[in-house]
Amino acid sequence: MIALIVVLVIVFLIAVAFVASYNRFVAQRQQVQNAWSNVDTELKRRYDLVPNLVATVQGYAAHERGVFEEVARTRSAAQAAQGPAAASAAEGPFVAALGRLIAVAENYPQLKANENFLQLQGTLTDTEDRIQQSRAVYNSVVQQFNRRIQAFPSNVIAGLFNFQAAEFFHIDEAQRAVVSEPPRVDFGGGTGAQTPSGPSQGRPQPAGPATTPSNPPAG
Repeated sequence: MIALIVVLVIVFLIAVAFVASYNRFVAQRQQVQNAWSNVDTELKRRYDLVPNLVATVQGYAAHERGVFEEVARTRSAAQAAQGPAAASAAEGPFVAALGRLIAVAENYPQLKANENFLQLQGTLTDTEDRIQQSRAVYNSVVQQFNRRIQAFPSNVIAGLFNFQAAEFFHIDEAQRAVVSEPPRVDFGGGTGAQTPSGPSQGRPQPAGPATTPSNPPAG
């Protein structure tokens, strides 16, 4: 009788552990989905910002047609990407194209001093920071989820209920820096970009000293 009770207790404990492990997998999978939703929201926020940024730059550098077309093409490809892995692959070309667009602005002091451009640039920088923060949270959640799928004994539950490893979302650091760094540099350039306009307005004033020769004839 005691042996039967012991067996029943063991079975009960195994069942409890089984259910607890399953419920934890369900909760973690939901966390992964929620974390990716946050990343996707920030990515869409940046995609929506790009057309206004392009239009502003285009007003000063209309001849940079190849850059604008590349941004539009890679943006469309990034928007069409489904899932973290596909988004990771599409982000590389898009971020590189966006970096070239920002680089174009470096050649136009008046554009760098444009209030609308500076505002868009600041929003882009803020959005890029939020993307990186949400990406870090997402990858951390994915790492914990995938670790349980691979570890024993939780991998038994994962196999029985077909819990699949989640995809990471990676952006090449060198490509990411192309977008995250130039906006910060351009903010400093905004103040310097205003100086050329000041002297250009003041240069017509040398005509003033020409009136001084009127005094000598009086002697």
